[in-house]
Amino acid sequence: MKKIFRLSLLFISSFVSLIVIYLFVAGILSFISIGKETNDSKDVSIYILTNGVHTDLVLPLRNEQTDWSKYIHYKNTTSKDTLARFVALGWGDKGFYLETPTWDQLKFTTAFKAATGLSSSAIHATFYRNMKEDDDCIKIEISKEQYARLIKYIHSSFRTDPFGNFIHIKTNNNYGKNDAFYEAGGSYSLFHTCNTWTNNGLKSCGQKSCLWTPFDKGIFYHYKSDKQKPA
Repeated sequence: MKKIFRLSLLFISSFVSLIVIYLFVAGILSFISIGKETNDSKDVSIYILTNGVHTDLVLPLRNEQTDWSKYIHYKNTTSKDTLARFVALGWGDKGFYLETPTWDQLKFTTAFKAATGLSSSAIHATFYRNMKEDDDCIKIEISKEQYARLIKYIHSSFRTDPFGNFIHIKTNNNYGKNDAFYEAGGSYSLFHTCNTWTNNGLKSCGQKSCLWTPFDKGIFYHYKSDKQKPA
């Protein structure tokens, strides 16, 4: 019994130590900023949006460079509202998205698969008519060339059928009337989260970002600190 107790204690202490190390490293790397590219062109307005845990990249639904409604269809939402002007895209673990509507319904198997990269991923797309800037929604203005890179990054995150179409996930677990889910590439893990995906998207188009972050707080820290600087 003593041996079992010692092994259990060793396992628990090791597990707690790993969590502490993970949070410490995540905190340090989140606060190390990668500066944005020098750019005077403000051709396209995009947004970063958070619900307090998860971040989305919000894009103009259509402009001269791309029309997202050709890939992300209104008909896949409950409302089928065609008056949207923006689309918010967030990458994440498919099990979390579709099987965990609230935290109290989180299953151990879902959490374990997500943490270890054993599950598949999905992209959550939400249509918006308007965007309101506040602490949880920050506008970023970029050039056409930078937006082209972001378009390429986001397209590469979707899984497609043989005809190049985004693959809609049919489910009754949508979050609202204006959203839908699509199959995505890559695996979610402790080291590549929904916020890591957003942060990498910002890197892809030369915007301020974290060296690495699994959390939304790291991304928003750099943009909120800019707002607080005196003019």
